[in-house]
Amino acid sequence: MATTRLPSAGFSITIRIAVTADASSIGRLTTSVGEAGAIVTALDVVDSDPTHVIVDLTCDTADSNHADQVVDALTALDGVDVRKVSDRTFLLHLGGKIEVTSKVALRNRDELSRAYTPGVARVCMAIAENPADARRLTIKRNTVAVVSDGSAVLGLGNLGPAASLPVMEGKAALFKRFGAVDAWPVVLDTQDTDEIVAIVKAIAPAYGGINLEDIAAPRCFEIEARLRELLDIPVFHDDQHGTAICVLAALTNALRVVGKQLADVRVVVSGAGAAGTAIMKLLLRQGVGDIIAYDRQGALHRGLTGLNSAWQWLAENTNKENYAGDLPGAIRGADVFIGVSAPNLLTGDDIAGMAKDAIVFALANPDPEVDPREARKHAAVVATGRSDQPNQINNVLAFPGVFRGMLDAHAEEFTEEMAIAAAQAIADVVGEDKINPTVIVPSVFDSRVAPAVAAAVRAAAHNPSPLPAADPGPADLPEIAAAASANP
Repeated sequence: MATTRLPSAGFSITIRIAVTADASSIGRLTTSVGEAGAIVTALDVVDSDPTHVIVDLTCDTADSNHADQVVDALTALDGVDVRKVSDRTFLLHLGGKIEVTSKVALRNRDELSRAYTPGVARVCMAIAENPADARRLTIKRNTVAVVSDGSAVLGLGNLGPAASLPVMEGKAALFKRFGAVDAWPVVLDTQDTDEIVAIVKAIAPAYGGINLEDIAAPRCFEIEARLRELLDIPVFHDDQHGTAICVLAALTNALRVVGKQLADVRVVVSGAGAAGTAIMKLLLRQGVGDIIAYDRQGALHRGLTGLNSAWQWLAENTNKENYAGDLPGAIRGADVFIGVSAPNLLTGDDIAGMAKDAIVFALANPDPEVDPREARKHAAVVATGRSDQPNQINNVLAFPGVFRGMLDAHAEEFTEEMAIAAAQAIADVVGEDKINPTVIVPSVFDSRVAPAVAAAVRAAAHNPSPLPAADPGPADLPEIAAAASANP
């Protein structure tokens, strides 16, 4: 039976199969895979003899159980011998995804004497006399620490530091590939706020920036705020700010597509944790018409009791009509839905109840809040976090360029001006003459993105301009956000 979930390259498998050498054998294999709901991406002949052909069949599946179903379907075919199944994602991770390489040759004693002892002592003394020279003479000028305690790994929950390492390695690889930034995973075997702050403060001299990653709310808010006070290098929580930048960029172009203005639209945000809070803060700063924040407690509204301080602030300063119902009711008549929460919260019928030319960003990954295939039947613009769907909203559009710009500018902090400049740069890369309902953000592989973001961030760092305050100003948000909850 075919799966109802969307196949993904994240669950790609290669199956080595021996099949009888007749004219229909290969067709039977691909037909069986298709009927099981998987997508064949490659089929290679490995070997053959007069009676059999050995092939490697590669296909995308929806999850591990679905992969097993595909293999079972193939095994059940007459004349088919399944010999080996390889999970391509695990193969890619064998031995880790990053390494350290030397930028200098060490071929003889002369080179060794300058790169290390005795010559290196002169450089050490120069930095001791002028600590600012560390940015010029060491890796500090181009190195970022990717810090996590493993408490909120992807959407999987509290897996701990060792299990978070593959994500942090991947983050480091993306930094290098898209921003030419050297990043290194720093996974911490503690989830104590004071200890995390102390450790990061202690290691900071080696780095030009700190990227906080996969740290659960509300702890992530306090950690970021305290480190910003303590350090003279930028501290950037990508789950918050990277997501907010990319959403603002995508929404800028989506509104261009449907001919609406931000000041005139009503937005519903599902998930009032780290990402949702940052998104709403940035939208409020940019003058959005209205926002309804929705989380486990329901729609945040005035009169709702038992709220932490962050949710209380949102209840008091959003949701102008004080809506108090469920999520399907909240999006009825809304112009924009932004989901940073949990899968399958909405149906296509729910999307049908939104305003004309609705915009849907269902960003829960890998399974969105609403099936994008159903959403596209009713909404004018649909985006997800998935790489196999149009309009992928992915933080890799933001953080490599943001850090590239901050490092180049020798910035001491990340600012909201930088966030807005980065979002505008991402939106503008597409170009107003190129945008359409299926192209509201550039490809993550568009080589123009990171340089454009970096240039915008550098300009914002060198020429900061006061931002007009929204009413009420979300400048209070970092302080009150210390009690925000995780996404539902």
